[in-house]
This record gives sequence, C-alpha cells and structure tokens, in this order.
Amino acid sequence: MSHPQTPMPEAGHGGEAAVDFDPLVPSAPISYPIKTLEDLASRTYFDSFHYPFNVSSAPLSSSSERLPDRARVLVCHDMQGGYKDDRWVQGGDNPAAFGIWHWYLIDIFVYFSHDLVTLPPPCWSNTAHRHGVRVLGTFIIEWDEGIPICRKLLATQDSSRLYAERLSELAVSLGFDGWLLNIEVKLGKELVPNLLEFISHLTEKMHSSVPGSLVIWYDSVTVDGDLTYQNQLNESNKPFFEKCDGIFTNYNWKENYPKMSAAVAGDRKYDVYMGIDVFGRNTYGGGEWKTNVALDVLKEGSVSAAIYAPGWVYEKDQPPDFETAQNRWWGLVEDSWGAVQSYPKALPFYSNFDQGRGYHFSVHGNQISSDPWNNISRQGLQPFVKFGQSDTIDVLVNFKGESYSGGGNITFRGTLSSSAYVTTRLFNAGLQLGSSPIRFSYSVKLGGSSKIGLHLEFSSPENELNTILLAPSSTASNTLSRLLGKFPKVAISHRSSDLEPAPESGWIIEENSIAVDGSTLTGIHAVCYHDKPDDDELVQTESEFYAVMGHILIDTPEHHSNFLPASSWVVEGYHVKWGSANSLSVKIVWKLKEGEASLPYHKYNVYVEKMANESEPDSLVGRLRDGLEFIGTAHVAAFYVSELAVPTGISTVRFIIQAWGDDGASQELGDSPFLVLKVPIQ
Repeated sequence: MSHPQTPMPEAGHGGEAAVDFDPLVPSAPISYPIKTLEDLASRTYFDSFHYPFNVSSAPLSSSSERLPDRARVLVCHDMQGGYKDDRWVQGGDNPAAFGIWHWYLIDIFVYFSHDLVTLPPPCWSNTAHRHGVRVLGTFIIEWDEGIPICRKLLATQDSSRLYAERLSELAVSLGFDGWLLNIEVKLGKELVPNLLEFISHLTEKMHSSVPGSLVIWYDSVTVDGDLTYQNQLNESNKPFFEKCDGIFTNYNWKENYPKMSAAVAGDRKYDVYMGIDVFGRNTYGGGEWKTNVALDVLKEGSVSAAIYAPGWVYEKDQPPDFETAQNRWWGLVEDSWGAVQSYPKALPFYSNFDQGRGYHFSVHGNQISSDPWNNISRQGLQPFVKFGQSDTIDVLVNFKGESYSGGGNITFRGTLSSSAYVTTRLFNAGLQLGSSPIRFSYSVKLGGSSKIGLHLEFSSPENELNTILLAPSSTASNTLSRLLGKFPKVAISHRSSDLEPAPESGWIIEENSIAVDGSTLTGIHAVCYHDKPDDDELVQTESEFYAVMGHILIDTPEHHSNFLPASSWVVEGYHVKWGSANSLSVKIVWKLKEGEASLPYHKYNVYVEKMANESEPDSLVGRLRDGLEFIGTAHVAAFYVSELAVPTGISTVRFIIQAWGDDGASQELGDSPFLVLKVPIQ
C-alpha cells in the first residue's frame, strides 16, 4: 500500500489553522492519528481535549455481529491520505466534500492513512454502523524509517502484547470494530514469532471486548521476515492469516490466484480479501472504470474483495461531476457483486436520504440554515436507488432543492404519459413482521398532477410474494381504477397531521397502516404516476412529471418518541473564553441528573439565542423564531462552540440542546435542556 499520495490544500473551516495544533488546548474538535509508539504506549491520546468528541455514538446493529458466510466486500478508503474534510468532528463548510453513500454494497470499511495509528473519524463509524458495516482503523509500519519502529514493537513478547492491548483499548474506547495490520518492512526471521504473538493477542483482545470485531492482516511480510508481496494466500503468509480474521492481499494477482487462495484457505475462503487498486497501479483488470473486471473474477473464485482507494473518482475529478461519476462507478460494483446489505431490519426505521453534505439545512419541512455544510455523521440511511436517467424519469439527490429534513431529498423529474407509471427501488428490506400493524409515512412535494406512492413487497411464511401499493391521498377514482388494473392490491393513504409543516412550505405527509401477519417486508419502491381528475378523458399524452420525496418513516401506530424534560438534565459549560469583540468559545456538556449512564439519544441539534434581556425558555415552545440560530449537530453529549460572535448590547447567551430520536422525531425546543451564560460587562 505504499502508494504516493496526492497533496491537497487544507479545507476551510471558519478560517482556522488546519493541522498543527496542541491537543490539550480547547479548539474545534478534530480527528487525528497517533504518530509514534511512545504516544501509543503512554496513552496520551486519552488526555486530549478532542478525545471525547471522537467517540462513535452509533453501535453496530446486533444482526451484524457475525460476518455473513458468503463472499464479502471490504472498502479501504485512502482518500488523499486521510483526515481531510472528515477530520472536523462537528462538520465543516464544504458541500463538495468527499463521501460514500453506497453502503448497501459494503461489508467492511477501513479508514486508512500513512500514519502509524490511523483512528477513524467518528463520522465514518457513525454512518457505517447505521448501515450494518464494520469499521476498522489501520496500524501501519512502512519504509526504511519503519524498521526501528518494528524492532521496538517486537523487541519482546511483552512489548508485542503491550502494543496490541493499546490498540484494542483505542478501538473499544472510540467505538470502532478492529484493525487492518500493515507491516511493510523487512523484519528478519528472528522477529516473526513476536509478530505472530502481536497479531494473536490483538485478535483475542478485540474478540473478548467487541463482539463481531475483526483483525485483518495485509499481505506484506512473509514467515521468513522478508518484505515480499505474495498477491495471494499461500504458505508464506498463511501463519499470519491463521492468527486473525482474514488477509487483505496485495493487488498484483493473476487470474488463477483467487481459486488458488480459496483452496489454501479451505472453509475460510471468504476471509481472503483480494486487493483491487482503483487507481489501476499494476492491478488485475486495470481498476478505474474497469474495477468490475477484477470483481467478476473474484466472485467466480469464491473469495472476498478488498477495494482500495475508491476516492479515485473524487481525486481525479471524473466527469461530469462527483455525484454522477460516483453513482456510475458504484453501479459497476453493484452490477458485478450485487447488494450485500438490506434494511430496514428493525423498527423504527427512518431515512431523510441525507448524504451528509448540502447547501442548506431543514427540520420538519422548515429551513433553519442557508449555510453550506458537510458532516458525514448526519448522513441518513441511504436508499438503494440507481440514480440517473431512465427512459422517462430522472432520479437524483438534489442538494440545492428543498429538503424536509437535513440537506437533501430524492427528486423525480421528467415526462410521463397519463396512463404510465415508473417504479424506483428505494430499499431492499429484511423486516420480519408480527401481528401488529405497521405504519408508513413519507413527505412529498408535488408538481401539477404528479403523484408518488409506495409499492411494498412481502414474502409470506410460505415464501409467496405479495405486493401492495400505498397510493397517496386524494387519488381520483379513475386513477384508482387504472392502478387496480396494474397492482394486485391498492390502499389509499391519508394526510398526517403529525409534524405537519407550515402550509406555505408545500410539504405533504402521507400516512398508511397495514397488517401483514407473519410476513417479511422485502422491498420498498417509489411509484411515479399522474393523477387525472374523474372528469378528464384518459388521453395518451405525455406531460411533465416533478415530485420530491423528503423522508420515509416506518414504525408502529402506537409508537411515540419520549423525550426527557429539561429538568431531568444537567448542562454545564467548560473552558469558557470571551475573546476580542465579545466572541465566545465554550465546551457544552450535558448529562442526565440520574438514571442511565449512557444516554438514550445519538443526535442533538444545538441552537443559540442571543438576548438583550433574559427571557423564559417557554418562549421557545415548538418553533424556531427570530433570534434563535442553529449552530450545529452533536453526536456525543458535548459540543464545542468556537468564537461565536456576540454583538454589542447582548447581555445573555442561551444554548438549547435538542435531542432527536432514531425515528426522526425531535424534542420540543421549550422542553429541551439549555445553558445560560452572562456576557461579561466590558
């Protein structure tokens, strides 16, 4: 993996310095690697001001505790050396930041840099875990300067175990799922026994601490201590493979190597991850837009794939734009390998289709910020949509269009004849249903006679396929008759009054409850069609179709999020600093007064109100008002406010912490915990 990295100018973040910083001094929280064995051994990372902000708050779903017994897809990110826009834990201001949203095609995600200990920024762990994807950090020793590091690491059995324990502690404390081990130096045969002990002990510690965790060895050093890439699993590297959970082979393999590796691995053939360099550097098939050539061979060889540096699409500015090129490139992966994840698998299920970047930000249909932003932690559960142009309807995520929640939506636009309909896959599901009804609700904005319904697929206990179309409210009777001729069962939804946005916003929330006892929900599709009034003759003409879907929620009719009142919380401010011109920096921390040690929420929106005279929090009930400013989102119970401008004449600053549930519901602002700070008299 010792590939040269393309330098990149530091991304902006409010004009702050980018990389050089004192980790003990309060500043905008960032993610960063550990660069020396001394810092690893001494645990100095845990003294950093930034450590608490770097903890992932989204656990890996219990259904993902064991890897599936099939060929898998590992993705090693390696985007311009790592720690770019994603290093800003609370987000940045670059709506064009790199991201990944095709999580349904990934089993394992590795965050990679060329530093000794690469700790994944929590945004990757948060969003990957929501999608059922494991996240690994990287421990790498390479080049000539790595030789003395290896000698120190492997000096004794005790030193090998010590550093293994330090790596395990970091993964457990920060909430990610294991390590990729990459030792790319010539060792000498005498150090190999301690290297095997290091791998074995790390694997044992991870497994005992984190169910479903992984340690994967990179194909580099051989059992003779030589740095000789094998490009396959064979007797020269199998002893390392046997001590951990898998091997990531180098990229220069030949067509017969996958089957040869599978034979050596035996019943662990899916633990062999054959490398593919998307940049195409001596990789089978050539990578780039031919990455699928290698994937096809690996699938035929019954081994797993390790895709290295898919950020090539972003780094090399593939035309016509990143969004389009990214969707096209991952489409090659899907065509070759197919989806490897499915969701929803549990209730409640909520997605606002947010990719973790945008040009504005909305809450329940109301735009609360017009500032550009990026924050992968905010990414919603991503749809299985094949974005692009069909024969009639173009499907895209529209960052500059309206959003119901977050910064994006799914937009359907094109032309459609009055008698036609177009279906678009939203999710491949695996939700086992009981006897209770389930409720579907979704937000839409519609143009003209355009309508969007939900087409649901179910598998019965007898493995029979059943479908139902949830048609939107106010569907004309002749349209309903036409739909009944195309779909076996149609149910008319109704408009929901829950969280109904202001009428001028244009958003409509459709809702329906159905009971399908004992079946499994297997698919969710959007259905686009025109609704013609009953007095219209059905004429086969094409007309413009335009519709926007803002979110989807699946839960039970009796489900309601419960939020603890402000009186249940303690909110405190630390490191309060008033700068020149009354700028304010402060670390805000909140916790429950009593009860659960871990908080029941994984997301908080943070607002500030600057007041000339202190007012009661009741004035905030249920709405944003003039003077209340959205300043960011936290995914841990802390938020750092950096150099907030406080105008002259303001006497009091109030910060409101609004908890959010996994169902997309939020606490009323007037009931939310808050912190009040008095502006010092100048």
